[in-house]
Amino acid sequence: MNNVENITNSVSLGQKIAFGLGMLANQLFPALLSIFIVVLIQDLGFNPLLYAVIAFVPRFIDALTDPLMGFISDNTKSKWGKRRQYVFVGGILTGIAFILSWQLYPENGETYNFWYFLIFNLIFYLGITIFGVPFVAMGYEMSENFHERTQIMAVSQFIGQFAWVLAPWIWIIIYDPNIFVDAATGTRTLSIIFGVLCTLLAIIPAIFIKSKSTLNDDHLVPLTRDNAGKSIINIFYIFGDAWKNIPFRKLCIATFLVFNSFQTIAAFSFFIIVHYLFSGDASAAGIWPAMHGSVGAIVTTFLVIPLVSKMAQSYGKKETFIISQCISIIGYVLFWFLFIPGKPYMFLFALPFFSFGIGGLFTLMMSMTADACDYEELRKGLPRKEGSFGAIYWWMIKLGTALAGLLSGLIMYYVGFAGDASTQPEGALTGLRIAYSTIPVVGTLFAIYVMRDYEIDEQRAAEIKKQLNQRNEGVS
Repeated sequence: MNNVENITNSVSLGQKIAFGLGMLANQLFPALLSIFIVVLIQDLGFNPLLYAVIAFVPRFIDALTDPLMGFISDNTKSKWGKRRQYVFVGGILTGIAFILSWQLYPENGETYNFWYFLIFNLIFYLGITIFGVPFVAMGYEMSENFHERTQIMAVSQFIGQFAWVLAPWIWIIIYDPNIFVDAATGTRTLSIIFGVLCTLLAIIPAIFIKSKSTLNDDHLVPLTRDNAGKSIINIFYIFGDAWKNIPFRKLCIATFLVFNSFQTIAAFSFFIIVHYLFSGDASAAGIWPAMHGSVGAIVTTFLVIPLVSKMAQSYGKKETFIISQCISIIGYVLFWFLFIPGKPYMFLFALPFFSFGIGGLFTLMMSMTADACDYEELRKGLPRKEGSFGAIYWWMIKLGTALAGLLSGLIMYYVGFAGDASTQPEGALTGLRIAYSTIPVVGTLFAIYVMRDYEIDEQRAAEIKKQLNQRNEGVS
């Protein structure tokens, strides 16, 4: 049975690469946002509380729209299938909104720039929802094989990680006075270039990944105006019902804890390097902010993802998750000791450990979510709910990211940090460094505790698939 399954569920390298290029867009948009958003505080003088609002409100609304998009995508009848048209339209909308949101001019003032950015950022995140929810579900549907799913996600994460390898170097470009007059000018220009690039990458899966027509699928709920109210109610039902899927619930909680504790302190990397290691001189910091992000992403791409993928086949997905997260804790602790003024190269030694956290997380969790969808079909029957489960999974991430952005701004405000100040108040940088090393460690430890008894291993996944095959063939 397993040999037949391996053959029938093989996915071509071309299809994996097409999905991976979509993942590159899915990663590059937030990677660029994390780079450019520093300019709001460092160069446009945004108050940390305004930063907190900007980081929270669009992501919070984005999280609310994800379950609706999941329901729509799961129940779309179309000759193009359930997903492709949304990926195409959403990718274009996201790219346009990204470009427009960064057309900021210092002379317009903080209040105008705040509202301008907030409005277009809301449109940007709407595009991310329309693109991202069906795109992720598309990946879940590419194979039914336990290990092939891990390979699909490993390839996509390998390609997607190049976003985090390349994006940090933008800091050098926008802060180089020989290239741009100021960072705001650099951001306006580069947002156009990268917005077009990301849009082209985002629509590749819609064009090249195969899908079956759903015009004759009787399991789907009609998406008519009359059913709109019922659809909203159904979303909450699906959400509540999915939460009863214990393996899926554990995946969501663990991801929420690991990813969003990291997101809370992610922006602090730039500020710690520039203000703690280089006394607030962004030009003097040179390549070091870029090195932090880029080297970590290189390690993730060429070491962590291939190693985690191999470990998962040898030791199991749950065990590999726990091992990789324990390694990441070592990295966070080392950062406290290896951010040393005058010796910026020292923090590089923490990056290989630190990189196991996020690199291992999504390679494993997206594969494990596909396994949880099989478990859900066995538990509840058809229709399958990859779109809804993908939406709920990313809803947890996005809600957490919204809260993480809010918390980041509040932490900066609480410790008295001001990015555009020549000198920082006493204790401000120490406060950022304490948060940087402790918040992710606490979140990761709780995530390991949640996943300690996760139940779907390779044997259990094979049993589920066998029972589904028997049910579908009418075997009692």
